[in-house]
Amino acid sequence: MRIKSLSAGLLAFALFSCQNTNTPKTEDESPMLVEMKTGADPHSYAQENAVVKSLAWDAEVNFEQKQISATATWDIETKAGAEAIYFDIFDLAIEKVLVDGAETDFSLSPFDEHLGQGLHIPISDQAKQVSITYKTGDNARALQWLDAEQTAGKQKPFLFTQSQAILARSWVPTQDSPGIRFTYSAKVKVPQDMLALMSASNPQERNETGVYEFSMPQAIPSYLLALAVGDVYFESISERTGVYAEASLLDTSAYEFADLEKMVQAAEGLYGPYAWGRYDLIVLPPSFPFGGMENPRLTFATPTILAGDRSLVSLVAHELAHSWSGNLVTNATWDDFWLNEGFTVYFEHRIMEAVYGKEYSEMLASLTRAGLEEDAAEMLKDIPNDTKLKLDLTGRNPDDGVTSIPYDKGYFFLRLMEETVGRERFDEFLKNYFQTNKFSVMTTEEFIDYLRANLLSEEEFKSIGVKSWIYEIGLPDNLPTVSSNRFATVSEALDTYLNKGTLPAASLSDKWTTHEWLHFINSLPETINKEQLAELDAAYGFTASGNSEISAAWFQPTIAAAYEAVYPKVESFLISVGRRKFLTPTYKAMLDAGQAEMANNIYAKARPNYHAVSRETLDALLEVDKKTTKS
Repeated sequence: MRIKSLSAGLLAFALFSCQNTNTPKTEDESPMLVEMKTGADPHSYAQENAVVKSLAWDAEVNFEQKQISATATWDIETKAGAEAIYFDIFDLAIEKVLVDGAETDFSLSPFDEHLGQGLHIPISDQAKQVSITYKTGDNARALQWLDAEQTAGKQKPFLFTQSQAILARSWVPTQDSPGIRFTYSAKVKVPQDMLALMSASNPQERNETGVYEFSMPQAIPSYLLALAVGDVYFESISERTGVYAEASLLDTSAYEFADLEKMVQAAEGLYGPYAWGRYDLIVLPPSFPFGGMENPRLTFATPTILAGDRSLVSLVAHELAHSWSGNLVTNATWDDFWLNEGFTVYFEHRIMEAVYGKEYSEMLASLTRAGLEEDAAEMLKDIPNDTKLKLDLTGRNPDDGVTSIPYDKGYFFLRLMEETVGRERFDEFLKNYFQTNKFSVMTTEEFIDYLRANLLSEEEFKSIGVKSWIYEIGLPDNLPTVSSNRFATVSEALDTYLNKGTLPAASLSDKWTTHEWLHFINSLPETINKEQLAELDAAYGFTASGNSEISAAWFQPTIAAAYEAVYPKVESFLISVGRRKFLTPTYKAMLDAGQAEMANNIYAKARPNYHAVSRETLDALLEVDKKTTKS
């Protein structure tokens, strides 16, 4: 466990008892606010003197009040001399705290906009269990409560969580650091006509009671706690894989993810046995802010990857890869985020190569490199230090670190190592890395030591420039190159159109995948005019496309060129889709094109449908006053 003891500067605690009440406490009734210091992880109040080991969670989900009422019972482990245990909370109404069955006092730190509050509970070093009864608040940032009309079926409401990076504390009082792992069990009561699912063992059909029980025997960090409740159904894909979705999306989802078992087998062939039992997915409503979330045993996925041709399943490969990189070996703090995501992107590309071939995976890698170079150039202007692999997010929202740097710069760093030592040697290293360090955490500095001890000679270490890659800004000169014959063909067709006005022949373009069309659209010059865009639109139906990746790419040149035919689609897309990857560049394109009024008008309609993660990013981009904006 890599958590420091409490700072010597911690003030003495003046403790007030907390009355057992079902109503929110007034400021005068609340426990006294006291100063607390974070430990080795700057985003958690947890300390090494007492840490959680196992959670028993008993909860009821109330859709009418949009609230979870629960008791979190933690088995804990203490060190000699321990006098307190510290939890992270965000907008939780703490009603009662028990230590080994006896009610006790507690106190809270002042509210911090990123960290929430620290919950201080006095204990002795003989304490074995802490039980916290509480209710979630209106500002529980992990929880997305959807009305029936916001779902695909439009008949019943829906709830899902998004705990990464430090949002688990808004629905469970926890030691919310990726460096602290625990097992858990749960009993959850939901409406009888709905199904509850967690990042654990899951039911495959609903029961008559609306009470579901769950078990996660493998230790996980709190950002992998997950809950979904909705009118969903299950369809099996193989003996150990399957998909959950609303009824209208179930067949489509099962078709899209038909290769799921092949992906699991390909991953196991590369880096060892899958350690989590089942691998299922749930397709969430469109307000889910990410492409996917690697919750163990149950990946949460956006419906925007349902392209109808399985062309966007690299996202599934990415979340599956997290079963090794991230879930099995976890970054110790969010400053080490690249250890989760860089490894996962590398692994994702290897899975795609194994299932779909080298030519296909290199096409994806080419898109990755182009996006990385563009993003890094922009970031160097304003936030150059965030182009380092090892981040410094102290005093910041760890979500600020979710850029293409940890993902794609991390990927190319690992790819460079593979190219330097050879694939066979690198694969053996990675396989041993995952197995040797499974169910543990890793810092960047520990990884460098592991790298030196188990893979790279000093000559190789220096020739790669390991420390430059990790600790210096920008992209190194030895960034691996990628060549794609399929993209070369697309580029030739685009050049012919721009120079001669000849559209790509149907015999050629009819065979293009989503990624080839993305390369075509992304390569359009800034000088493209409205007439040319209209010609391309008439020929290929970009504005009418149901493929979210193509739509989001098409918005960039069309908004810049004031191609008004796309405006209604932009508005309907932004209102119906909550994936931040698509939202941010589209709103930014409107601002850059002098269309701030259009952007703000659309956002006023769309904002209530977005998850808090997306709202926070877009509020800042559009300079929205959150105090006067309804969530």
